Amino acid sequence: MLTKQEIWSFMKAKLDQNISDAMHSIALAKESRNSETKSTAGDKYETGRAMVQIEIDKNAHNLNATRELINELSKIKLEKEHTKVEFGSLVYTDMGVYFISIGMGKLGINGFECFAISLASPLGAMMKDKKIGDKIVIQGRELTISQII
Repeated sequence: MLTKQEIWSFMKAKLDQNISDAMHSIALAKESRNSETKSTAGDKYETGRAMVQIEIDKNAHNLNATRELINELSKIKLEKEHTKVEFGSLVYTDMGVYFISIGMGKLGINGFECFAISLASPLGAMMKDKKIGDKIVIQGRELTISQII
């Protein structure tokens, strides 16, 4: 059985790694851009620099998006006990375990599977405010909430 702390820590570590990777990619791209020398084929030089800048911009966007996810994740009060499904709930069902937080999908943690979903996801929206024993039908399949932590 997974705890909220274990899942949260796993997710945070994954996001921290994404930030590190994006920062490293930005640094490499900037180094590449700055070390490129202007050749007689000016168009080729400018095209190369523009492509590197696009890569830098893409990584900067990913970096900012990941920082926003970390900010959202940090709002979860891990010690809070939940009586209904809401942001920060760990929901056990007969079809799987769901951490209502940020959308990161399927996570494999210490041999257990868990799905990190947001309240904005279709399943998250259907689960919102449900209690133990409530049933949800999604894509023709019924799942029953057995525990909310």
